[in-house]
Amino acid sequence: MSRSTAGPEIERLIQLLARLPGLGPRSARRAALALVKKKDQLLVPLAGAMTVAAERILTCSVCGNIDTADPCTICSDPSRDAKTIVVVEDVSDLWALERAGAIKARYHVLGGTLSPLDGVGPEDLNIESLVQRCSTGEVSEVILAVNATVDGQTTAHVITDRLTGTPVKVSRLAHGVPVGGELDYLDEGTLAAAIRARTPF
Repeated sequence: MSRSTAGPEIERLIQLLARLPGLGPRSARRAALALVKKKDQLLVPLAGAMTVAAERILTCSVCGNIDTADPCTICSDPSRDAKTIVVVEDVSDLWALERAGAIKARYHVLGGTLSPLDGVGPEDLNIESLVQRCSTGEVSEVILAVNATVDGQTTAHVITDRLTGTPVKVSRLAHGVPVGGELDYLDEGTLAAAIRARTPF
């Protein structure tokens, strides 16, 4: 059984940091030590920023993104293509697509994927609000940018079925060989998807 090496306040900080993705107990201890060592430069400003974030961050009632405004910055941006909605599983996926700068569309965050084993059904995701957004006649295309997992593909099929009867075209991200990838290192599923999604050269 490990003994405490610091007071309860520092131990609590370590325990909370260890809950963050990518940080285990050792990394959390190192992060806590760095914060404590640089209290004025790191710990105090971080605590202030987290307090402000906890008070002001909202979930967008239109798309499910997180921001300090509702509707969020993306939904309020008039330069965005309002006819195209990119559907993502989580806000982290939205941020990844925005970093890539590949499309200037609107988004819809599902809040996860269907997972019968985990008890996540269609009613637990933001699918109904997507159907409502697509029923107005203002949207012409929905791009399904969900992960190429079993749960992601199941979710994509359910969304496609739910959007039947709405005036939208449903497409999905291409699957296959990544840029810079070598065929010898790819799994069979990726190679099969690449062959099926081949394009003219």
